[in-house]
Amino acid sequence: MSRTPLPGLVASAGPAADLGPALAALVVGALAMGLSPVLVRFVSPEVGPFASAFWRVALALPALYGWMRWEEARAPHLRRTLTPSVLLAGLAFSGDLLFWHLAILGTTVANATFFATTAPVFVVVFAWIGLDRRPAGRTLVGLLVCLVGGATLVGQSVQVDPARLAGDRDGVITALFFALYFLTVERARARGLGAARVTFVASCVTALVLLGAVAVLETRPVLPHSPGAAAGLLGLALVSHAGGQGLLAVALGRLPAGFSSLVIFLEAVAAAILAWILLGEALGPLQVLGGGLILAGIAVARPRRTSRKA
Repeated sequence: MSRTPLPGLVASAGPAADLGPALAALVVGALAMGLSPVLVRFVSPEVGPFASAFWRVALALPALYGWMRWEEARAPHLRRTLTPSVLLAGLAFSGDLLFWHLAILGTTVANATFFATTAPVFVVVFAWIGLDRRPAGRTLVGLLVCLVGGATLVGQSVQVDPARLAGDRDGVITALFFALYFLTVERARARGLGAARVTFVASCVTALVLLGAVAVLETRPVLPHSPGAAAGLLGLALVSHAGGQGLLAVALGRLPAGFSSLVIFLEAVAAAILAWILLGEALGPLQVLGGGLILAGIAVARPRRTSRKA
């Protein structure tokens, strides 16, 4: 079998001008997902971590269902069947959220964030080794620059502590599941499913898994007791999940998983900026440098004008 490049890991799926809406969806989705750490911190005094992960997905389901009905009414050619890839996407996102919260509980937030940002590495490795999709040189260069930027963004807070190795391990597992999520959503979109159906069905699977996790693992309150915390959970569901994950699924219909996975770095930049604006957490020179390197790496890896390969 020839080792042909993956369209999108190395090239765009069409003329670069056609990718503008997908790139916009990717960037806005990253900003929406970047709000999630701020909202989780806001509701954490009242709601446990696993419960907040569950409400993030469950409360978004009505909006996602309405979007799915609207999208499929406007585009009757979209498939309405279930595929293994969309079900696997839901399981992968469940693993991502579960191990992310376990990582936060078992190690520092900086360590958890640092290891979670290695997800794009696993996307490229899985696609290359498992799916025989060779990445382009500029994709690898852009990824390397983003990794350096991500390490710079959080690196000064990363600590090596043998007592936190389990949490660090969970951070790596988070990255593995997030990589699988990108690849399975990309596959589902390639099979003709709309972005709304992919996000809705995957979220239904995730909500069921997280409901079981709340029953078994959650030791803190499940329901908020103030209107502010309830509003925070609703914002987490509608903005970070329905908006962020939904726009990511839109982007993966046109952009490759390898490039789109760099959204995790954009998410980290957005989270740092929002924490500065909303929580007063000042950005130092290293954080600014790290954010600049991430933007430079994404610019290097972005899809170029090219024709689709068969």
